[in-house]
Amino acid sequence: MSDAPHGTPRNDEFPNSLPRPEGELEALERAWEMPKGIRILTEINNNFVGPLYIAAAFLFFVLAGILALLMRTQLAFGDNDFIGQDLYNQLFTVHGTTMMFLFAVPVVEALGVMMLPQIMASRDLPYPRLSAFAIWAYIVGGLVFFSTIFYDLAPKGDWFMYPPLTLTEYSPGDNADFWLLGIGFIEISAIAGAIEIIVGVLRTRPPGMTLARMPIFAWGMLIFASMIVFAFPAVILATMLLEIERAFGWPFFTAELGGDALLWQHLFWFFGHPEVYIIFLPAAGLVSMMVPTMAQTPLVGYRLIVVALIATGFFSFGLWVHHMFTTGIPALSLAFFSAASMAVAIPSGIQVFSWIATIAAGRERLRMSVPSHFILGFLFIFTLGGLTGVMVAVVPFDFQAHDSYFVVAHFHYVLVGGMVFPLFATFYYWAPVISSRMLSERLGKWAFWLMFIGFNVTFFPMHITGLAGMPRRVWTYPGNMGWDLLNTISTIGAFTFATGVLVFIVDVALNFRFGLQGPRNPWNAGTLEFMPNGNYSMRSIPRVTSRDPVWDNPSLPEEIEQGRHYLPGTVTGGRETLVTSPIEAEPQYIMQMPQPSWTHVSAAVFTAGFFLLLTIKQVELSLTCGVIAVISFIAWGWQLDKPDKGMVDIGGGIRVPTYASGPQSHSWWAMVVLMLVAAALYASYFFSYLYLWTVSPEVWPPGGSPEPPPLLYPLGSAVLMVGGGIAIRWAGRRLPAEGARSFAAPAVLALAALLLAGALALEIYGHLGTGLSPTASSYGALVYMNAFLVAETVAATVVLCLFAAARQIRGHVDAVRRANFDNAALLYYYTSAQALFGLVLIHGFPRLIG
Repeated sequence: MSDAPHGTPRNDEFPNSLPRPEGELEALERAWEMPKGIRILTEINNNFVGPLYIAAAFLFFVLAGILALLMRTQLAFGDNDFIGQDLYNQLFTVHGTTMMFLFAVPVVEALGVMMLPQIMASRDLPYPRLSAFAIWAYIVGGLVFFSTIFYDLAPKGDWFMYPPLTLTEYSPGDNADFWLLGIGFIEISAIAGAIEIIVGVLRTRPPGMTLARMPIFAWGMLIFASMIVFAFPAVILATMLLEIERAFGWPFFTAELGGDALLWQHLFWFFGHPEVYIIFLPAAGLVSMMVPTMAQTPLVGYRLIVVALIATGFFSFGLWVHHMFTTGIPALSLAFFSAASMAVAIPSGIQVFSWIATIAAGRERLRMSVPSHFILGFLFIFTLGGLTGVMVAVVPFDFQAHDSYFVVAHFHYVLVGGMVFPLFATFYYWAPVISSRMLSERLGKWAFWLMFIGFNVTFFPMHITGLAGMPRRVWTYPGNMGWDLLNTISTIGAFTFATGVLVFIVDVALNFRFGLQGPRNPWNAGTLEFMPNGNYSMRSIPRVTSRDPVWDNPSLPEEIEQGRHYLPGTVTGGRETLVTSPIEAEPQYIMQMPQPSWTHVSAAVFTAGFFLLLTIKQVELSLTCGVIAVISFIAWGWQLDKPDKGMVDIGGGIRVPTYASGPQSHSWWAMVVLMLVAAALYASYFFSYLYLWTVSPEVWPPGGSPEPPPLLYPLGSAVLMVGGGIAIRWAGRRLPAEGARSFAAPAVLALAALLLAGALALEIYGHLGTGLSPTASSYGALVYMNAFLVAETVAATVVLCLFAAARQIRGHVDAVRRANFDNAALLYYYTSAQALFGLVLIHGFPRLIG
């Protein structure tokens, strides 16, 4: 199976330019036809789930905005009793949580799910069921979480939920648990979408679209998803630690037993500060695609912008202590993180100047459409937010402005200016891709001016309010402090902004008509997303030879619609897309894609039920939902990995296979990304272990806790894991010939799974024998937390090994069709490596310091 195609024809040299076979288009449309009636819920195509995802995220934006209006009404003047303190704290927490977790990240991910196949001329992203699962899980979990505000069950600890305020002693009841389990679950769905986007961008680009020709939005989404992979596991671990402490008393954050509340801040802000850039980078990518179209000229500084996007993502992981300047950390750390906070402004500045240069270099005057208005508004607001960001990066100033309304103004200028305004520009710019009508220019400009004026009237006075001494997170204030006028102005501005959003909603209701036959390339864009399309995206997949293929070949839309390029029909009779090499984007094989199914819907609903029922301590029902969810996942997986249908002609004289395994397989890439997620989660645990040791070394052995178990236990665990790895290796070399069945390899797989589970059991048994208690000290809690994290990966590995064994017994896995086995083996090797590292840490470190 070669990475290179048999020739690289030009667009005008395709044999497909001959008349297409009769019925070819009908077969393609039949393969991608959407289900009817209630079965529409089983659809997994991006043209359905993408708009649904965006609509759900926008609903949460509106709901969180309503909460903001209630809060601004309460703060309109001093000594107001419109809302009580307890309800205000719930509104405040749900507003911030919804905006960050249920709107900002999901809406960007939704745009990626919907737009990337159009921009990259792909039939769909490689795991459409995974996208659909993430969306349904997000919708169900998000709606249940938001509804807690109506039952007095909403969390009250703000969107960052700092302990000790959120420990059971100060936050009894289930309110905080809804945040911890609900948001942790929603983060998992975000990671699922990130895996889809990473593999989609790297493996489903059109032939010839090298990394150097990739649209900036695709670059932004690739970096966005990569940052999620490395940033979100930290907050997932933090929510696990806090929930376990609340439920079982393991003292990760209780100082009296060796814990430290600042550990939460380190973990949370390692996620929280990159998240600002996680939502900004795709928005910047959208702007980098709209500005050239509005100026009708190629983007100035394409390579510099790509470098700036990568640099922003890299720098963002070194800024988390930016939020902790006043917590008493050492002066050297203050200096380092202050410098890093200023340095991150450089790549953002590169992008701003590139956009300005593109506008100035335009072939014609900037087209002052609604998207242009929102882009210019974004440039103004985001630049002001960046300037105040540099101010709060200066440690002495931060000491004065910290926890004041100046910070509230700053982060709203960055988040709303850097993400919401580009988002509304996107709605108007890309509406014709999924709507049969354009949105209104007149209503759009009304929406912009109301939002732009309302936003600045709301948040600019907050800079002054904060400098005048008004603290954040207060539900009321004395009327004699001199803050009344500024707060009244801010409240008027908030309602003005909301009116602009309402005008947009009216515009959508009047003019948006879901359909794929809208105006053809109304902005004269040079990229591919406005090409003629159906549920299958584009009729044929073109070879891309430049960054602006439509400008370079104006006849390209007609050629694509006539099927004169790659894959003009369905070569396997079902849904499929073309997989290309990750760097040069040369055709490698045809991916046979899944059909609509109820399995992902069932998995999403019952996974949500597992987490949400666990929140209210309905353990039996929760476990029942968990079992049904696992069964749904197994049924889902059983339907995948379709058999090889041989070599097929995709056009241009190129023949490719319809199956791949190993590093060429898209499923192998997904497993590697999943392993990176697991590694990032465990790295966060490793940091937590070393951090709490530095804070409270007195609770570590030999003085403060029982000695680790004898070395016989970890050595026994290691032998079992290594033995299992050898068994997996043996089974991989003994897979039966194509089409044959074997019982030896499945038996060895099951044995390997048993050895792995036995290694974990031996490790836990050894610690129990020493009398070590997870509730006695942070050391004991961390030791058993290591076992818990290993148990998670062991459970997944055991299920996957048994699944691969069952597939082998049924004749669905052999020496050629081996993707199921390869994935199980990859996860087995990773789980063993993580567990072995844990043995060295847990058993070696106490002996080393002792």
